[in-house]
Amino acid sequence: MGLGSRQLRRLFNEHLGAPPLAVAKSRRAHFARCLIDETDLAITDVAFAAGFKSVRQFNHDFRKTFGRSPKEVRRRPERTADGRIAISLPYRPPLDWPRMVEFVQPRTTPGVEVVSHDRYRRTVEIDGEAGEIELVLIPDQPRLVLRMLTPSRAPLRRVTTKARRLFDLDADPLRIAADLGPSDILAPLVKARPGLRVPGAWDPFELSVRAVLGQQISVRAATTLAGRLVEAYGRPIDDSPSGLTHLFPRPQALADADLRAIGATGSQERAIQAISAAIAAGELALDASRGLEDFAERFCRLPGVGPWTAHYVAMRGLREPDAFPADDLGLRRALADRRGPTSAPALAKLSEQWRPWRAYAAMYLWMSPRATRRGGKR
Repeated sequence: MGLGSRQLRRLFNEHLGAPPLAVAKSRRAHFARCLIDETDLAITDVAFAAGFKSVRQFNHDFRKTFGRSPKEVRRRPERTADGRIAISLPYRPPLDWPRMVEFVQPRTTPGVEVVSHDRYRRTVEIDGEAGEIELVLIPDQPRLVLRMLTPSRAPLRRVTTKARRLFDLDADPLRIAADLGPSDILAPLVKARPGLRVPGAWDPFELSVRAVLGQQISVRAATTLAGRLVEAYGRPIDDSPSGLTHLFPRPQALADADLRAIGATGSQERAIQAISAAIAAGELALDASRGLEDFAERFCRLPGVGPWTAHYVAMRGLREPDAFPADDLGLRRALADRRGPTSAPALAKLSEQWRPWRAYAAMYLWMSPRATRRGGKR
């Protein structure tokens, strides 16, 4: 991040009122409280699932935070009929779930994930073991329920964090709407779609592959290619209660994969191989901890990766709220006039007024009537 330890402590104390270590301990303790309240995991399993290194440290930090021991606060657990752990994922309303489903559904990878009107399911790999998660919409309540069929010692805090990112549950839609609402272009879209969010991804590598497969072709064609890729290089799973069949391929499996055999173009093959090889070798980290522009510059060094791919991955895979793929044809068509689509430079200049929420502006434009009529969503 380019910050020294002293400066980091100062920023934490200034904005959060506590040093980094204290904040981390508090977050672990609160997540453990969630597991105690909503699951029947043993106290020892709760401790390790929440990220504590020992039960003794867990008991100490928990009592310091809540004034009681873990056993003293335990209440009746929640577990589904098929034995899955169930955890509530609250969010700030409103949530435009129908539009989220409309965006995600045609982009789901066959065999790996599926979405319906009230739930999302997918396979996951956790520390080398296969599992499955399900996110269920709870009508008239500001929460989803995460149901997990995962290894017994799965890092539940990590799983929960990734699940929240799938549907952008940590967003503050009222603040975003207030900041974007004054725009003459976005005002009617914000009013028509309260609670629209940026759908995320379980894994940024998976999204990167999907983004490359979507270059210059339709969403439907990209989904077909993704299904073929998973069938050819993904790890099969057995006895999925949801009928899902594979884990998404690891980078190592795609680093030298013959992707032309599944219908990919030469440029798509080279890009996916390059991304996969760089990640497998530890030469590329898909994160934006040094800022959006730094990530885009590093990612675009790879063959077949341009600004559109970098910003699309950043906005959905890395949760960068200001990412904006200005050269996206769908966005340009959403603002077209009689002369045709807006130019990419003009759109980039126009988007400056939407900072720091340009990713949300992109979603509003993609879901606008003009874009959907023209088939412009990516």
